[in-house]
Amino acid sequence: MYFASAGGVAAFPCPPVRRARGLIAPTMLMLACSVLGMAAAPAQAAFPEHPLRLIVPFAPGGAVDGAARPAALELGKALGQSVVVDNRPGAGGTIGIQAAAHAAPDGYTLLLGNIALASAPALYPQSGISAKDFAPVALVGTTPYVLVVRADSPIKSVAELIQNAKTHPGKMNYSSAGTGSAIHLAGELFKAKAGVDIVHVPYKGASPALTALLGGEVDMMFSSTMEAAPMLSSGKVRALAVTSAERTSQFPDVPTLTEAGLKGYQVTGWYGVYVQAGVPADVLKTLQQKAQQGMRSDDMRKQLANYGLEAAKGDAAEAQKMLDDETARWSEVIKNAHIKAN
Repeated sequence: MYFASAGGVAAFPCPPVRRARGLIAPTMLMLACSVLGMAAAPAQAAFPEHPLRLIVPFAPGGAVDGAARPAALELGKALGQSVVVDNRPGAGGTIGIQAAAHAAPDGYTLLLGNIALASAPALYPQSGISAKDFAPVALVGTTPYVLVVRADSPIKSVAELIQNAKTHPGKMNYSSAGTGSAIHLAGELFKAKAGVDIVHVPYKGASPALTALLGGEVDMMFSSTMEAAPMLSSGKVRALAVTSAERTSQFPDVPTLTEAGLKGYQVTGWYGVYVQAGVPADVLKTLQQKAQQGMRSDDMRKQLANYGLEAAKGDAAEAQKMLDDETARWSEVIKNAHIKAN
């Protein structure tokens, strides 16, 4: 007689049961065999057993991908497994977000979330996307945007821009990377705070939007620091303000919008790692602990700086708060501005 364990037939036999006096009773013998069988069962493997993937809901290149690459590398180092970046662009980020939300909640599929995750429920209500579908792993990094005009523009300050827009309502325009993009929403918040009518002109990406500005098709643009930096250094554009609460070390001479007179305006580009809300608690804890370890490394800070990003603390609580606050904020902006996704 052999005991069948979870991994197949056990390698040890149970002796035949005899009813002779002085032998172990049948019940006690079977119990002993059961205990031995449990000891022989294979132990559950520690997470992670194999490589993970990090879904990036945008195409390679740009600030989002720039945050994803070092995050995947450093998280992989901390976990002892590769983290493969999987770019899934399309529909304002919703294709990638949906792919992550519908993946098995085993901790092996992560999402690089940003403003698209926060704004998707309001922009794409038919998608069924909800911030509640995800649990936080770590906040990766943040960056301000820069309000820029062409170098030959007669507008030299935020005050002049607002005055010109109020004098000529509906005549000025600004470019963005597409309807619902971060720099589009930054522009809509600017309009609301300043009380001006400026026309939004969407393009298929940040690079075409910047090209449109340089070509004179539009008057202004909110740009990522990564894309604005070479244009500023070459003297092709002029920075009027940054969108952060404080001045950035990258452009120390450029005032914040609050300093420039637009009180209460603050927009931060942010990037965080998230996982499905149904992931087992022990797996989530492992991801959070290892992510925090990786996000705080010197290598991580250096790599993010190459993309104009400032490394975050890597806290899961920080990532959750950012997602909650941004979801509430942009839902209101989208509703008030009557923004409809294409």
